[in-house]
Amino acid sequence: MATYVIVGGGLAGAKAAQTLREEGFDGEIVLFAAESERPYERPPLSKDYLQGRSEREAVFVHAPEWYADNAVDLRLGMRVTRIEPEHHVVRLGNGSRQPYDKLLIATGATPRRLPGPAAYLRTLADSEAIRERLARAERVVVIGASWIGLETAAAARAAGCEVTVVEPEPTALHRVLGPEVGGVFARLHARNGVDLRFGISAAEVTATGVRLSSGERLTADLVVAGIGATPEVELAREAGLEVGQGVRTDAALRTSHPHVYAAGDVAESFHPLYGRHLRVEHWANALHGGPAAARSMLGQEVVHDLLPYFYTDQYDLGMEFSGHIDGYDEVVWRGDVDGLEFVAYWLRDGRVVAGMNVNVWDAADGIQELIRSGAVVDPKELSSG
Repeated sequence: MATYVIVGGGLAGAKAAQTLREEGFDGEIVLFAAESERPYERPPLSKDYLQGRSEREAVFVHAPEWYADNAVDLRLGMRVTRIEPEHHVVRLGNGSRQPYDKLLIATGATPRRLPGPAAYLRTLADSEAIRERLARAERVVVIGASWIGLETAAAARAAGCEVTVVEPEPTALHRVLGPEVGGVFARLHARNGVDLRFGISAAEVTATGVRLSSGERLTADLVVAGIGATPEVELAREAGLEVGQGVRTDAALRTSHPHVYAAGDVAESFHPLYGRHLRVEHWANALHGGPAAARSMLGQEVVHDLLPYFYTDQYDLGMEFSGHIDGYDEVVWRGDVDGLEFVAYWLRDGRVVAGMNVNVWDAADGIQELIRSGAVVDPKELSSG
């Protein structure tokens, strides 16, 4: 009987285990989760769950009994310390070893950290700790106008806190959306009472707040840092697997070793549409990447070529983003930007490379079709269509 091992107890790993069973795999599945919680989804941690609008049980991928019912050996609080592809074995922190026939690496990412007592939002425990502190805090400083940073800022304002966001870039989400659309999110937060400090960085985090690079000190009851995440590639690198910005895979999510696969935040996978490797940290990549890797492990023909996709909810803004903006040369708008009901398109050489629908629904599929088509579009028609 074959044994498939999954290293990483997040969404990608849990969905991979589910897909293996749904596709008829009747061998042993061992899922190692470093956390003591069973696999859960991360988006609610900075959205509804952080604001107390959803129940704890709603964040989990599967019910507690699902793992036993589906013969998935879920081992919580078990950290894999070494992968030995040449021996088809993983070694654990308690000194034991687990043989495998095929292996999926789904170790995710870990927040980039600053010196000092800042809080970070990555795990379920992080979300619960920050939610508890928001209920008592008066002044909150958020370092980083990232997705996590802005969603945390919105939650802090909903909790009645005074909020300051510190960001060295010229506007919010500058690197992921560009200045034009990033400015929309900056104006959204300004309208909701957030004090935005762009073009400045945090020089020091202390028990009483933040010292800025300008020398100014901001007093805070809570400092939350949202400055990005680093993929957990150490196991793969030490195992001799090819590593770039993440664990390198082909379009079928196979690594440089034929019996080892990678999916989710940790994977840097070849994307046929873009003709290069991409690492995508967002929820949809884990949701679909885990099942794609499972099918690939089973020998099925797999091409994991879904477009990068992300969504957010902040105040009265809900949006979906599709695509990749690298190298865009124009942004075309359709709808009411000031009223936050619009679609934005990023173009390069007259072709749509990314799109965002804000408070406009049933638009994402059409945006993705435009991106995949590679068709040259008329910006005037796009803005009025």
